[in-house]
Amino acid sequence: MRSWSTACVAAALVLVAATGCSGDGDGEAARTSPPAPTRSPSVSPSPTRTPVNPVSIPGLIQREHKGSGLRLGAVLARTDAYTSYRVTYEANGLTISGLMNIPTGKGPFPALVLAHGYIDPAVYTTGRGLAREQDLLARNGYVVLHTDYRNHARSDKDPDNNVNLRLGYTEDVIAAAMALRSSGRPEIDGDRIGLLGRSMGGGVVYNTLVVAPGLFDAAVAFAPVSSRPEENIDQFQRPEGDPIVAEIEAAHGTPEENPTFWKEASPITYLDRVTEPLLIHHGTADDTCPIAWTRQTVAAFEKADKDVQLRTYSGEGHTFYSQWPRSMDTTMAFFERHLR
Repeated sequence: MRSWSTACVAAALVLVAATGCSGDGDGEAARTSPPAPTRSPSVSPSPTRTPVNPVSIPGLIQREHKGSGLRLGAVLARTDAYTSYRVTYEANGLTISGLMNIPTGKGPFPALVLAHGYIDPAVYTTGRGLAREQDLLARNGYVVLHTDYRNHARSDKDPDNNVNLRLGYTEDVIAAAMALRSSGRPEIDGDRIGLLGRSMGGGVVYNTLVVAPGLFDAAVAFAPVSSRPEENIDQFQRPEGDPIVAEIEAAHGTPEENPTFWKEASPITYLDRVTEPLLIHHGTADDTCPIAWTRQTVAAFEKADKDVQLRTYSGEGHTFYSQWPRSMDTTMAFFERHLR
């Protein structure tokens, strides 16, 4: 999803950035070892028997993730309910920019990390993508940290991120939670943190839940991309002649040439690690990220006996207009149960 101007194309790379595809077609969650760790403010590498490909979900699992140095910068806006700041934090050696809304009043407040969908980095500006959610959630008493991701806005650059399926965005979200937990700021309750992602960000949510189980308390995904990257590539990138496709396949092989790579790039392969409840919203008329993708992923979560809920919205498209208020009422009730 990197260089297209249409909404459809945008959602395509979303997936590539966020997920990988399983080599088999039945959506079954493979069992992995070791079992999912208990919740902890840090994400340590899981022991493995053999070296793993760093460009993979096991590679992210094995990596020692670091997130710290949350710093408030200039005030972007003041409302009767919250103050909005530019922020930066550190994510595995990179400085990542973002936006943070802090509610007015006495904290500490539970916090939410927001993972936006695809917006061309050439035009992206801090905080774009989830403005409605940023405002509403802060008005309802949540500290909201909207990450820009690497290669966006004022964040540091990662030149290999596109070819490496943009798995770096998952690192940035993990680090955001860790930076919130370690910030020491009196407004932030570091023991109550949720995650919300949209479109490409929904794919980042899937990855984060399998890479860092226990880091968040609950997660929500809106109109997420497929959890199988070849579906996104074939629908969005390949028809557009995106040169990134050739670079990805030159570096990692096609699904036919290297099925192991693509299976290990998919969160669906590791759903046994998930420990947090997940709520997914999807419109039946979404022609950017077809609802069939989400139904397949939900079936895999259910087969792995995970706490997943799917809410569907008849006639709603990818961006959620008329039924957005209802979806957010459901979202806030969900976070209320798990974060209050």
